[in-house]
Amino acid sequence: MSTPRPAPTRLQLFGWSLALIGMAVPSYVLLATLLTSMGLTLIWLGFPFLLGLLALLRKFTNVHRRRAGWVLGTEIEKPYRARVPGHGMYRRVFDMLTDSATWRDVAWLFVEIVVGSALAILNVALLLGGIAHITLATWWWSLPADADVNLLGALTVNSTATAIFVGIPVGLLYIAIWYFASPRIMRAQAWLTASLLAPTEAARLANRVQQLTVSRADTVDTQAAELRRIERDLHDGAQARLVALGMSLGMAEETVARDPAAARELLAEARAASSQALAELRDLVRGIHPPVLADRGLDGAIQALVLANPLTTHVDVDIPGRLSAPVESAAYFAVAETLTNVTKHAEAGKAWIRLTYDEGKLTILVGDDGRGGADASGGTGLRGIERRLSAFDGTLVVSSPIGGPTVVVMSVPCELIAAE
Repeated sequence: MSTPRPAPTRLQLFGWSLALIGMAVPSYVLLATLLTSMGLTLIWLGFPFLLGLLALLRKFTNVHRRRAGWVLGTEIEKPYRARVPGHGMYRRVFDMLTDSATWRDVAWLFVEIVVGSALAILNVALLLGGIAHITLATWWWSLPADADVNLLGALTVNSTATAIFVGIPVGLLYIAIWYFASPRIMRAQAWLTASLLAPTEAARLANRVQQLTVSRADTVDTQAAELRRIERDLHDGAQARLVALGMSLGMAEETVARDPAAARELLAEARAASSQALAELRDLVRGIHPPVLADRGLDGAIQALVLANPLTTHVDVDIPGRLSAPVESAAYFAVAETLTNVTKHAEAGKAWIRLTYDEGKLTILVGDDGRGGADASGGTGLRGIERRLSAFDGTLVVSSPIGGPTVVVMSVPCELIAAE
């Protein structure tokens, strides 16, 4: 079970308030330049600026989503429609502008500049005001001799003595108010952010439909490619071996009477061809659904996979039961493909694999101590794994800084099957 994230302390909230105040000016600049770029789309110049600013806006709002979720103790999802690969600049700008989440981001900028900043300023002012009142007597000497400070609209401070007897109680009052109000003020600010930046039910449903559409298309493409691979392997491998076997047997039948020695050689070639055909058929079956997976389950299949791999690999499997055959197959091939990528490209000395099942989700972690730099969008290996898992609503996340280590985390929602 995942450990809940601790709630932020008041000092952490104070620091976030300072950050929000500091980001008020960049927010205003971003809003102004964004609106200007929208106007400039009447000429070509506005499109590249608008594309860059919209991407920057999304990164900016993602920061606020994470921090608001941190304050509220929850996770705020990204509401944007998935990007369609292959679209050019104009189409990407159009896709962003027709996404309702973009306009909610723009509306949030307006609200954040005014209301959000005001709440952050209030949180900072209460604490700093309390400190200033408590320490008023220490810097009273720097004020003019005839200084007359009015506190709370009713209390007057005109000397060091009154600064002590009046300033300290007022300062303590301010700090007490800050102590009790600070979490509520910042939760109000976070709630304001979440109300505008979290996906609406309509957006969540639309995104879900789009994900299912893309997942279905990927699954169809993957299955078609798999069928083509099986057909090619049968045609170029076992079928060719069986044809050669038939030819050898035919020639042996013709020569057995007049040249028994040549017939024996042909029969030996036929036997070798049959052995090779059988081996290729076995390899083909393993590529479709390994027998070890059906016999020993996912744990045993992963262990067998690691034993056949030249890289030193530590395996830790904590799954309290069997998963459905399609999920086990997808998980097995995802681990196999990831481990193959590590062996070929990572230049690693060791790797580790961990499989856990918790709260209806299978989590697979594959890591290595190699050179890093892996990118799911930069090749077909990780992208193929992602497409395979997407058929089960699975996800793939890659952390691979230059120099390593690389960690690939795959998650698949699934259920354990009842033991027979």
